[in-house]
Amino acid sequence: MGSSWFNEARYGMFVHFGPYSLAARGEWVANRECIAQPEYDSGYCRKFNPREFDADALCQLAVDGGMGYIVLTTRHHDGYCMWRTATSERNSIAMGADRDFVEEITTAARRHGLRIGLYLSAADWFHPDYPSSTARDWPREWPDAQAHERMRVYVREQVRELMSNYGRIDVLWWDGCLPRPFDGPEVNRLAKALQPGIMINERMCDDAEDCWDFRVSEQTTRAKEGPWEACMTLNDNWGYHAGDSNWKNPKDVVRLLTATAGNGGNLLLNVGPRGDGSLPEESSTIIRAVGEWLKDRREFLANSGRSSFGWNNYGNVTVKGPALYLHVFNPHPAGVCFAELANPVKRVRLLSSGKELSWRKDGRRLLIEGLPLHPEQNIATTIAIDTEGEPRPVTEQETFWIPE
Repeated sequence: MGSSWFNEARYGMFVHFGPYSLAARGEWVANRECIAQPEYDSGYCRKFNPREFDADALCQLAVDGGMGYIVLTTRHHDGYCMWRTATSERNSIAMGADRDFVEEITTAARRHGLRIGLYLSAADWFHPDYPSSTARDWPREWPDAQAHERMRVYVREQVRELMSNYGRIDVLWWDGCLPRPFDGPEVNRLAKALQPGIMINERMCDDAEDCWDFRVSEQTTRAKEGPWEACMTLNDNWGYHAGDSNWKNPKDVVRLLTATAGNGGNLLLNVGPRGDGSLPEESSTIIRAVGEWLKDRREFLANSGRSSFGWNNYGNVTVKGPALYLHVFNPHPAGVCFAELANPVKRVRLLSSGKELSWRKDGRRLLIEGLPLHPEQNIATTIAIDTEGEPRPVTEQETFWIPE
């Protein structure tokens, strides 16, 4: 399994982009508003010509933000393919932009040293064999066996194109649901044969089937077994929504990043370019601010382990080798008391500067003084605690029960 780079990266960029970006009402607009295919195609797909979309600038933003990989939506549930495909006339060469966005993003990602992921929806609302474009839930049955087979061949051929025509691909990121049975194991084996070492999420296979490499938590940082990834939006929508201004701030993003890293997982943070291809300024500002904070604190991130420490009143805990990192979002003039650590302590330092901090161990209590009175860069102050052996808690907390 090619998970070494995945665990090292810990942080990536998700890009939801397509004709729905032109509609500016979120990526589910066709389904939620029951827009028929002729109206959707004429109103958005044929007009989709994002002159401001710059794959190089987007990849540079990911690098500036401290991210290690980028995942592009090659085809969302609306069925519009963002590459040169023989499987459908509804694609970005024949309808709209006359551009192959998969080629643009893969080329740019390699140029900027990023790993490359391709998102593909198993669903296609407007495919003639898909059960329903306006269902209020994922369809549960196929119209007939012939429709099932044609859809199976369609998805399989798209995977073959994406895995064959764009050089090395590092992630195949499945989304969408199809009525069972479907050939998840078979199509994933095809992807792995064409792209040895690729990482594939679990959404195309039943959980018990050994045909995937990592699990996904969507819009939550709830940890899962094995390699896992939390995918999160920067506001409340994946695709661009002109009315959505509920942006997370840089501190919110660092909370998410340290929460996932603290459980040995990755954060895949989404951006949604506008219909013209430009990125909302809020997205760029937030991502760059997080990147600036990470610049002097990256030590904690790559290959972080799973923390067994419980919650505290200051922030999040991450662990890596013989070190514990306390990410303090809520500093206090009296300093920090961390009453969880069983190990002897060698030294305590500010991760950003290496400055050693005053500390003393009193039984299970580690008292640390000399912190900045405000979180560094208005985000968080990270304390590195170097320990004898891998950090372990006095009492391992498996859950925290709150009565309802």
